[in-house]
Amino acid sequence: MEHHAVEFTLQHLIALLPLLVTSLTAVVVMLAIAAKRNHALTFILSVVGLNLALLSLLPALEVAPLEVTPLLLIDNFACYYMALVLAASLACITLIHAYLGGASGKGYPGNREELYLLVLLSAAGGLVLVSAQHLAGLFIGLELLSVPTYGMIAYAFFNKRSLEAGIKYMVLSAAGSAFLLFGMALLYAESGNLAFADIGVSLARESSQLVQIGIGMMLIGLAFKLSLVPFHLWTPDVYEGAPAPVAAFLATASKVAVFAVLLRLYQISPAMSGGWLNELLTLIAIASILFGNLLALLQNNLKRLLGYSSIAHFGYLLVALIASKGLAVEAVGVYLATYVLTSLGAFGVITLMSTPYSGRDADALYEYRGLFWRRPYLTAVLTVMMLSLAGIPLTAGFIGKFYVIAAGVEAQLWWLLGAMVLGSAIGVFYYLRVMVTLFMREPNLHRHDAPFDWGQRAGGIMLLVVALLAFIIGVYPQPLLELVQHAGLVALAR
Repeated sequence: MEHHAVEFTLQHLIALLPLLVTSLTAVVVMLAIAAKRNHALTFILSVVGLNLALLSLLPALEVAPLEVTPLLLIDNFACYYMALVLAASLACITLIHAYLGGASGKGYPGNREELYLLVLLSAAGGLVLVSAQHLAGLFIGLELLSVPTYGMIAYAFFNKRSLEAGIKYMVLSAAGSAFLLFGMALLYAESGNLAFADIGVSLARESSQLVQIGIGMMLIGLAFKLSLVPFHLWTPDVYEGAPAPVAAFLATASKVAVFAVLLRLYQISPAMSGGWLNELLTLIAIASILFGNLLALLQNNLKRLLGYSSIAHFGYLLVALIASKGLAVEAVGVYLATYVLTSLGAFGVITLMSTPYSGRDADALYEYRGLFWRRPYLTAVLTVMMLSLAGIPLTAGFIGKFYVIAAGVEAQLWWLLGAMVLGSAIGVFYYLRVMVTLFMREPNLHRHDAPFDWGQRAGGIMLLVVALLAFIIGVYPQPLLELVQHAGLVALAR
């Protein structure tokens, strides 16, 4: 009997490896910083740790699906989204290295090392979040994901835009958490349970007004975190103020984790879908798609434009969430993977163009005029990203959009599909506007520029890989589709 118990815990350890390795990396990095400040060493430790965490997903997949504690369930779904979060965090760390002055690191006035620590902590929160199957797990993961990001956003403390963005994000997050907690309390009051599946079972019998309000409040809390309309008000300000690699982290890793847990909640608890909540979500989706795209049209700042376009992209994702049958889970998996790729690429270009100690980031559109004549390869990367965000065929973004539309058609959500087509049409316009700017002849202004050897640095190599992947997935999406099909949701028999 004792022998069985040991084996039992070993399996749990293996299942938890990605989270344990990430947490351990954070501790090691912290001790290294305490011992001696060294930018290069901190960077290398963080990268090695995250790569090990990614590799540890392979043994974890062997033992999945496994309920580690009542809070966490490690299954194929969790592993797929863990891989996405870890890969996005890894990419953001290479961008941070390029942003803070690379190996030389000269010029950045503050301490550079803590930024890596914050990213690692936030990534650990994301891993908890995607494997949560219990409201307590969801909340712990969400807070661990959000709290370090306040510090990351305000990291360029000598830039008052950055400080302002940090404070705004903190207020938004606090509002979101308050709604979420209140909603959880109402659900617990009615069902006496905090596990997703149990809530689903107890609510399937009878769904009272209290439950509906509770779920509605939880959705509002998560909508704050995903910055869906009408909870999006400060999002573009946060994107604009945050240092470019941090904006990349916000747009990718943190949103993917929140959307994954929303999807799991929606799929496991039947009380979530149906009734007026679906109508509420439909309204939020249509508003996010239309407002996100229309407001992006007016922007002359690339980071704000990407902020608004991310609102629209999560509006598109809600279409698949509302469909919630058939292709929906796959559609979300494919779309999030392609969205992460393209956002990393777009913010990566802004990162390489920016130097944090010469004032603000290079995010104004006019600073990109004629980039093609100065940095042709960098322009090629940004062009591929814009095409992919617009969902043009032969790019990764097209595959994602195609899947979401297929899921919508399958569920016959014609209004939502109409909004999506309209939104995409508006989107094409402003993405093309960015692309045209790159090829214009430019006036001789004092301007930011990427270093000449950007392609040989860690951040640059990562960017080229991302651009290549965005193209390859667009042409040959089969491997990604197979991955996503394996990452379906399995409800464990209780």
